[in-house]
Amino acid sequence: MFEKILIANRGEIALRVIRAAREMGIRSVAVHSTADSDAMHVRMADESVCIGPNPSAHSYLNVPAIISACEITGAQAIHPGYGFLSENANFVQALEDHGITFIGPSAAHIRIMGDKITAKDTMKKLGVPCVPGSDGGIADVAQARKVARDIGYPVIIKATAGGGGRGMKVAQGEDDLEIAFRTARAESKAAFGNDECYMEKYLQNPRHIEVQVFGDGKGGAVHLGERDCSLQRRHQKVFEEAPGPAIDAATRARIGKTCADAVAAIGYAGAGTIEFLYEEGAFYFIEMNTRLQVEHPVTEAIFGVDLVREQIRVAEGLPMSFAQDELAVNGHAIEVRINAEKLPTFSPCPGKITQYHAPGGLGVRIDSALYDGYSIPPYYDSLIGKLIVHGRDRPEALARLKRALSELIVDGVDTTIPLFHGLLEEEDILTGNYSIHWLEKWLARTFGQ
Repeated sequence: MFEKILIANRGEIALRVIRAAREMGIRSVAVHSTADSDAMHVRMADESVCIGPNPSAHSYLNVPAIISACEITGAQAIHPGYGFLSENANFVQALEDHGITFIGPSAAHIRIMGDKITAKDTMKKLGVPCVPGSDGGIADVAQARKVARDIGYPVIIKATAGGGGRGMKVAQGEDDLEIAFRTARAESKAAFGNDECYMEKYLQNPRHIEVQVFGDGKGGAVHLGERDCSLQRRHQKVFEEAPGPAIDAATRARIGKTCADAVAAIGYAGAGTIEFLYEEGAFYFIEMNTRLQVEHPVTEAIFGVDLVREQIRVAEGLPMSFAQDELAVNGHAIEVRINAEKLPTFSPCPGKITQYHAPGGLGVRIDSALYDGYSIPPYYDSLIGKLIVHGRDRPEALARLKRALSELIVDGVDTTIPLFHGLLEEEDILTGNYSIHWLEKWLARTFGQ
């Protein structure tokens, strides 16, 4: 059993891991930049180590400093949270070389799923349905035109090493294919140091559905249903719910088994999420995230499990604490991401919190590292909290979300809280009738963006 683990992250996800570790009787080590010396995760951990100056490259992405912090404190394992180094195979390999356990999948699995082309090819072989597209990277415009004609317009060009919506461009027809292809390659090169791109059929009105899987690393795996993450702005999720309003029990069981069988076949260990576009009853694989997701609390709410605790258990070599036939959906859960951003531009809004009050009551959870007087630094992601609600059904969850939002107070900075007040007045949100394009269109109508 681990006696001490280090959390290579910050903010609410670092707190989330600290809490799970404490319940398991495991001591925690927080690492932090100079900007985060007074952060809540530093205050809550059993120990803390400063690993560098403000920029992420010199602190939260500083692998030698993080490994040194492990050696100084005697931490036996590292939980990466999400973002930063959570899907960095070289980091995982470095930990293995130093005898430190990574609480997550192997470096090999991260590499396979981190390359979009390899991931898609792997999933095809494992029987997971994929979007029609190129068999690999596209070398030039001439090849792009040929592939586009074969699969039919519109098409989307994606960076092989992409993520977060960068290196993605849509071509509605042949006239705009060349500029879309060249722009996607340029963005990919700038963001990831790799300009290889591939092409897929661009679905017209899909939903974004992701299936939560969990493997024991020994050939066993389960699924924990799906989440609908279709409400997005510039490919960034803002509102997630489980179960998906468009997915029935039979469909859930079918796609869930397909995903669980796939990760079991490769001996995957820990939490993972297989993401799909879903349209007219069909699923199309887009990527696999080999880590804990920001929206994991909605899955925890409807299944009554602690996914972080389970990650730690599997990393220790213990079996999963539940079997597939023990997992049953209970009610409905919704998460909204609270960002320190100024509407309608969504520009980052760092600053000092002058008043903070978290909502409470039955079925309400808020994951946040805020406190009165805390100064949000300008160096990192603008996510400052996640409000999660759970109800017996979707209408009750929506009502609970509306009530909880009315109680939430974050003064001193602009936030995205007003966005969710507005969304909860829309009939399409109340009925669950939305796709991945819905929010962008609503923002254009509401704010003229």
